Amino acid sequence: MKKTLYFLICFSFLLLWSSCRKDFNFSSSDGNLSFSKDTVYLDTVFTNIGSSTYNLKVYNRSNEDISIPNVKLALGESSEYRLNVDGIAGKSFDNVEILAKDSMYIFVETTIDINSLPNLNGEFLYTDKIEFDSGSNQQVVELVTLVQDAVFIYPDKDNTTGVIETLTIDIGGESIETEIQGRYLESDELTFTNQKPYVVYGYAAVPNNETLKIEAGARVHFHADSGLLVAEGASLQVNGELSADQELLENEVIFEGDRLEPAFADVPGQWGTIWLLEGSINNTINHATIKNGSVGILSEGNPNETTNKLTITNSQIYNSSNFGVLGRNTSIEANNLVINNAGQTCFAATLGGKYNLTHCTIANYWSNSFRQFPALLINNFQETADATFLADLTEANFNNCIIYGNDNPEFIIDEIEDASLVFNFKFTNCLARFSDSGNTFSGENYDFTDLTKYENMIFNQDPNFRDTTINDFIIGDDSAANNQANAIFASQVPLDILGVNRTASPDIGAYQHITFE
Repeated sequence: MKKTLYFLICFSFLLLWSSCRKDFNFSSSDGNLSFSKDTVYLDTVFTNIGSSTYNLKVYNRSNEDISIPNVKLALGESSEYRLNVDGIAGKSFDNVEILAKDSMYIFVETTIDINSLPNLNGEFLYTDKIEFDSGSNQQVVELVTLVQDAVFIYPDKDNTTGVIETLTIDIGGESIETEIQGRYLESDELTFTNQKPYVVYGYAAVPNNETLKIEAGARVHFHADSGLLVAEGASLQVNGELSADQELLENEVIFEGDRLEPAFADVPGQWGTIWLLEGSINNTINHATIKNGSVGILSEGNPNETTNKLTITNSQIYNSSNFGVLGRNTSIEANNLVINNAGQTCFAATLGGKYNLTHCTIANYWSNSFRQFPALLINNFQETADATFLADLTEANFNNCIIYGNDNPEFIIDEIEDASLVFNFKFTNCLARFSDSGNTFSGENYDFTDLTKYENMIFNQDPNFRDTTINDFIIGDDSAANNQANAIFASQVPLDILGVNRTASPDIGAYQHITFE
């Protein structure tokens, strides 16, 4: 027994001795470090908005443990960059150790005030470098950031309590206090130009009886949970134009999030919505791209206005985490509208209303998660926890439209029947994806032989989109939509979304077809 115990003690000692080094002898670095990149590009940031965190990997490929006498930013404490070396934040680090055949990470961030720097046309290329060691052993990695100036719109804040103020909204003569952070725009803020981008925190609200005009080429960026709100009696006019080079968006108005890094270019749900409240009037959007919101456009109320509450033309809505367009008992006219990639529905005409869409492409190729609803949803009700509300669907006309996606079916007509209500809809010369092998959808709303509801329909044939993964819905030579549009409706919208004349042989959808390279 004593021998066994003695053996175990000795064996344990040997294991501990063999697994631990007697000492660590670090040699000074000799200028032979390797790096994962020779320049760290921190992409574009807005002034005073922090960047993402970028990383640099530093390798010791030698057979010796080394100590780097100093790792620092060349501009020292005045640098606008921040480093984190092996979990320690700072701008200068002494005796940084790396074991043989090992590596370490350096993390880099920045927040830059462009007003403290010389700049040209609102942009400034800010640079610094990380220096490893000094003298003949010195190695450097460049740091580069493009800083862009902007017009910032912040909600008001109580100077005493620091509490951010919320919006009070007037609807039907009643003032309603909300929990929506934001403020009403001042009179000198009611024109957004293309001179600088706009960055909105909270909701920028258009006051009663005022109009927000957004000029061609303007860029509007929203922080998380932010957006535009158009109040009762107010209007939104988005006046984008077609660029000379049709493939460019330089003259379009673009609404998107405030993260400019490429990793955020197509991330849904980065901001809230463009919210057209009940009572807002004469809202027009032309040549706009609305991307990466939760709901691209939320339009509420005013279904019987002589002038539609919203007229949207030659525009694109992409990457909405919930809805591309959500209408609630409202009136919308859309021509040459393209919607794709919505977590629920691309176009939802709910609680009745009035909708007229001509030469639109409503496609949903959402792949981020399971979606419950089709690309197009039409109903005459809204359910709450306490009640179900019904309303007239005065009209819902879809003329020369493509309604497609990666699910089946891609449109649903959901009616709660009530003898006192009207429920009118019609699809004319549309290419749609709808297959119901299990007879799940029945009733007169799905009677495709009824010419008062469906006329010259094309079902389940390939629209031949160029590339749905990058929201490119131009159709090609093999599209089933080619030369199948109703000429009368085409004459009402004679140019496609890119300005191509469609009157001679009109194609279904927002684009005339091309030959793909």
